[in-house]
Amino acid sequence: MRLRNVPGARETIIESDFSIQEPKTYRGKWEEEFGNKNPIHIEVGMGKGRFILEMAERNPEINYIGIEKYSSVLVRAVEKTEEFEGKNLRLIRMDAEEIEEVFAPGEVGRIYLNFSDPWPKDRHAKRRLTSTRFLERYHHILAPEGRVIFKTDNRDLFDFSLEQIKEAGWILENCTYDLHNSEFNEGNVMTEYEEKFSAKGNPICRLTAFRHDL
Repeated sequence: MRLRNVPGARETIIESDFSIQEPKTYRGKWEEEFGNKNPIHIEVGMGKGRFILEMAERNPEINYIGIEKYSSVLVRAVEKTEEFEGKNLRLIRMDAEEIEEVFAPGEVGRIYLNFSDPWPKDRHAKRRLTSTRFLERYHHILAPEGRVIFKTDNRDLFDFSLEQIKEAGWILENCTYDLHNSEFNEGNVMTEYEEKFSAKGNPICRLTAFRHDL
């Protein structure tokens, strides 16, 4: 999908108090940036920010960091922070492949993957954020009891993700092929895509997985 260029996006992002410009310098030091030792939860591929902003508003005792690769998308999240009064949110423009350079081992308590790019062609499978390649990266930065929570309306991607979790040696804690009609829907915060797809009648798939050190 070709993303439309948004004039002034990078400047707007840089000027935001919530935006981190040199995230690699905070590796292992995020407690200093937030000024507390609260758990750190991240969303990889945060899109326009609806999910992570609502999570930060609901849970002030948790520090949230949103990661988005494209300035033209991240700027929409930055615009939403104008009405956000909390101090537990930071936003980063970066590629998810660099995640281990930004977070130290055990520094992250939870990773949210919401409606990630399915990369439908087989030759692009390694780019999927639930591939074994990325699961290994997550394993390195997650705390011992850390979790990955993944939501999508793409059944093929979801089935692929279940296979990858097993192959990577992770443990599937829970799974549903119809989140909104399941026991796991209580407290669910919807993303922009989730609202759009569910309105069309598309069931939302969701899983939670973790991996203990062996």
